[in-house]
Amino acid sequence: SEQSFSIVFRGARTMDLMITDQVSRDEILEALDKVVRAYNTAKRQVGNDVLLLRYIWIDVDKDKSQTLDLNEISNVMNRINFYMTKEDLSQSYKKFAKVLNLDRNNIKNGLTFDQCVTFLHKTKRDTWQVKPSNLIWDEMFGADTNLVHYKIFLKEFLHKSQGETDVTPGMVKRMFTELNQLELAHIVPDNLEGRDPKKYISKHRFEAYLWSEMNEAFDPKKEALRVDEMDYPLSYYWINSSHNTFLTGDQLKSYSSVEMYIKALYRGCRCVEIDSWDGEKDDYDHPIPIVHHGYTRTTKIPFSDVLKAIKVFINFNPDCFPIIISLENHCSIPYQEVMADHFTHILGESLYIPDDSKLQKEKGQLPSPASLIGKVIIKGKRTWSLENIETDFSDSDSDGEDGVDEEIFGEEVQSLRHILKEEKLKTKNVALAPELSYLTFFHSMAYKNWETSLAAPCHHMHSGSESKPYKLSKGSQRNECIKFNRDHMMRAYPSGSRVNSSNYNPLFAWSVGYQLVALNIQNSDSSLYINDGRFRENGACGYILKPNELRTLEDVENLPLTLTVRILGGSCLPKPKEAIKGECIDS
Repeated sequence: SEQSFSIVFRGARTMDLMITDQVSRDEILEALDKVVRAYNTAKRQVGNDVLLLRYIWIDVDKDKSQTLDLNEISNVMNRINFYMTKEDLSQSYKKFAKVLNLDRNNIKNGLTFDQCVTFLHKTKRDTWQVKPSNLIWDEMFGADTNLVHYKIFLKEFLHKSQGETDVTPGMVKRMFTELNQLELAHIVPDNLEGRDPKKYISKHRFEAYLWSEMNEAFDPKKEALRVDEMDYPLSYYWINSSHNTFLTGDQLKSYSSVEMYIKALYRGCRCVEIDSWDGEKDDYDHPIPIVHHGYTRTTKIPFSDVLKAIKVFINFNPDCFPIIISLENHCSIPYQEVMADHFTHILGESLYIPDDSKLQKEKGQLPSPASLIGKVIIKGKRTWSLENIETDFSDSDSDGEDGVDEEIFGEEVQSLRHILKEEKLKTKNVALAPELSYLTFFHSMAYKNWETSLAAPCHHMHSGSESKPYKLSKGSQRNECIKFNRDHMMRAYPSGSRVNSSNYNPLFAWSVGYQLVALNIQNSDSSLYINDGRFRENGACGYILKPNELRTLEDVENLPLTLTVRILGGSCLPKPKEAIKGECIDS
């Protein structure tokens, strides 16, 4: 570890490197850290349009001429999903060149970077009948106003209009200074008339403010870690959760990777899933448990490597709140015994081992995140026998519960559906090693009725696919589901039909108290964005205290809420899936 390091790229790809000595490694890491910090500082000094073109420029300027001709500008338009016909683009290009007084030779060579930024900025805004930022400016400060003073901006816009009453004059001055230093497209000159840039901004800079992180909808105060809220039982929290964490792509034939666990943990997931299966044996006839999506063509990785990755994360982040391992155990007894050994020896003191006598004697209360900092908790099956017993695994996290749509997904998935049904029958009753049971805290139990569930010890929990939250909370059952989740835990995961690793909307499961709403983090979609937004709060620690209505013992009334959003504009939006032409709003 003293001679190695990894560079993590966007998309979770890594470059893993080794070097001869620790001193050289540390020098390289320090240099890379300086580059990243310098880049982040420079990025804050550039407007959105300029920053976007900087990202694209090197790829598009193939001949390294430092200019973009008409064909290369067309490629830029395609990259930012701004569709124009060749004729319209050509006409706009010629008109712009005429404004700049470019001769034929310069027109043929193309536009410089600054000229290209201005052209893109102008072309985009020429498509609007009325510029949205102008509407706001005129409404707040008057159509004839060219500059606005920071005191007026603070009082009329931030305090009265935006409701940001905690913003101070000093904060506005710092904001104005940063805005006036931004590199922007030069559509109109910024004429401060010799006035202090800390105290005034123009309409042009106001538009940059509206598009910047300074005007983000998310409340920055909610990003702070609220340590005083971390002493409640685990059941009081929504917990950032991952489904089939090991997969890099679809559920049928993608690669399994240890790196996905590191990615999940660093993005804030505090519940990861491990599907364990019997693997080969080593040269000494010792079992090697493996992790993969059973009965598919997904690749296999060693179970021990997954635990090592989790342990490395904890070593680098010893103050992290507890990590829950959702263990889907398909192993035979000899392999389970090896798994138990790996848990104790690899995780060491980081493994939370429950007090078996206390679990049997009383219903009790779940421990708090604060009391389990730096710990790993196992969710699986428990038994209180000293011998191997057969245990009902009908409530395990099997992806086959909702079946697979044969008409949509074809023969390969039809075969998977048959296999999953067979597997469910096989795993209905399987032997459970007491060594592994002893280490397990959360016990997955099958749902029978709410009366039975509510009477169960607090460490007993339910798991089910995405349809279960709806089925278990119909009508009057909704309050029962919420009551259960005040003292116990529930986990939801994507239906087995989602072979492309798509996601379901997590909002409903959260609304009935589910703590662990697991999603496929390898697939960026709207559901994952909702999840990222939810867990951006509280220092992105992976734990969000549920609202009081989901934690108290009072019956909950279902109150509908209507949220109205006025969209002023959008930039760099993706096209509909697989679409080549057309604006994304047409979908």
